[in-house]
Amino acid sequence: MRTPWMSRRDRRLWQSASTVPDLGELMARWLEGDLKSWPGYAPGYGPDDETRHLVPTLAALNRAGVLTHGSQPGHMGAGFDGAWWSQRAAVSGFVADPSLFRELLFAAADNALLTLVTGGQEAYWPEPIPVTTRNSETVTDFGMHLGRRDLRCMWPTINDEAFTAIEAAWQVTMVAPGFGALGERMWPVLATAVEEAVDVAA
Repeated sequence: MRTPWMSRRDRRLWQSASTVPDLGELMARWLEGDLKSWPGYAPGYGPDDETRHLVPTLAALNRAGVLTHGSQPGHMGAGFDGAWWSQRAAVSGFVADPSLFRELLFAAADNALLTLVTGGQEAYWPEPIPVTTRNSETVTDFGMHLGRRDLRCMWPTINDEAFTAIEAAWQVTMVAPGFGALGERMWPVLATAVEEAVDVAA
């Protein structure tokens, strides 16, 4: 039965995390269905249906240290409302490890992915990237900088150590250059990048 609050088990697990990788492991478990909730999402709900085929890649990203909080596949076609919808494949998350951060940026540059970084030591916050249009008008952006208040809303139940780690992390957004299914090639690129970063760290 779905309840309007997070279970005690899930709450304890999220409150026990103290680092970005700790949170990433729990996010991977939520993506895979082992946890029913994460702090910034409606309790008891799993990933959206449109992203279910991305779960293996998103779980791998999280376990490697990319704490994702938003993603969507590349898609193009008529929507439920009869309008023409276009999406770029996109993902946003937090990265605390400098080596992993560099590996992601190298992979993005080598594959012409659009990249936006805020947080960390960044002093300049660029404009977010349009990722969804409806009849050619932008309806969704990725990459908006999340300030302290935004982060508190997203992570209301984690402990202070974990929150400090998120606040200090880079906020990284990666987006396919084009709209539609061709942008799905971004996912194996990112999966390979984090796999190589983990191998180097080992």
